[in-house]
Amino acid sequence: MENATTEQIHLDGAGPAGRPLAEVVRRLYPGYFALVMATGIVSTGVHEIQMPELSAVLLALGITFFSVLVIGYTWRVAKFSHDLFADLGAPDRAYAFFTFVAACNVLGARLATDGHIVVTATLAAASFAAWLALSYGVPMRLILGPRPRPVLVGVNGTWFIWVVGTQSLAVAATALGTAWPDHLRLAALTAVLAWSVGMVLYLIVASLVLVRLLLLEVRAEDLTPPYWVTVGATAITVFAAARIAAMPEAPAIAAARPVVVGLGLVLWAFGTWLIPLLVAFGIWRHMVRRVPVRYQPPLWSIVFPLGMYAVASIELGAAAELPIAGQIGRAWVWVGLGAWAVVFAAMVATLSSAAFATRRAN
Repeated sequence: MENATTEQIHLDGAGPAGRPLAEVVRRLYPGYFALVMATGIVSTGVHEIQMPELSAVLLALGITFFSVLVIGYTWRVAKFSHDLFADLGAPDRAYAFFTFVAACNVLGARLATDGHIVVTATLAAASFAAWLALSYGVPMRLILGPRPRPVLVGVNGTWFIWVVGTQSLAVAATALGTAWPDHLRLAALTAVLAWSVGMVLYLIVASLVLVRLLLLEVRAEDLTPPYWVTVGATAITVFAAARIAAMPEAPAIAAARPVVVGLGLVLWAFGTWLIPLLVAFGIWRHMVRRVPVRYQPPLWSIVFPLGMYAVASIELGAAAELPIAGQIGRAWVWVGLGAWAVVFAAMVATLSSAAFATRRAN
């Protein structure tokens, strides 16, 4: 019962009808910046297939979502810090905070495409500060803090967002290094180091998640949408690898390019293999175990991997001279866009219903 209660409280974005706004902010899902990640990467994908007007609309929406969420989380820090720190100490929710890191850099990379490099640098600086605090603070809290139950019980797909956030730093560094040649060497080294750390983190997190799934009981309610970040983490690692390979020549790039591109291809193949498995998990969860499908913020953790897989495939196709990957990526952009549209419509309907119920209650 404890797990079910936690999920209801922290995954229900709109909340019960009539809930005051302050209460919504207090219970704000730690990983809601996945909305920005999903919107930003779908905007990038649509831009890749030469649909600049739609890409610009999605970019504007991403910036709006980011601004609203920054206000919401700032409010939560100021007024409900106790609840926020409780989330930071919970194994099943703490790593969802890395969505802020990834959102900054996915949005920043898209803005860099339009030449807004100073904004990209500002977002990258904010994300790096958050990444440092979370990368050391969360593991130390989980390892050294009190344990009402084993940490392994709380291991889930949100842990892969740690990998996504780390690789997003590499993506931001490639954008900055390409735009500012005077800082190319530093940016290239930063990109390679961040990519390497993210790669090792992926192996660690994947091992922990597999152990949790094999050793502990897996209930239908445990296979939540963030498990799709397994694919998102492979895809952004491939995306960062392709961006590193495309950077102008620098010592770190020359040393790492063969390894980065080779492992990028391996992870792209593995991520491709994972997609049908995750679809099968979803069928088991919703059609066999009858878990109802309804809007909840973690659904954006499905949209982001679909969009990132498309963009990563396009970039890998160019970097590795692998046309089939590029063709798959361009076709997959439509899958990501379709998923974004469905989840966005569900979000609008849910939030509108909640707002109407609140007005009636008042």
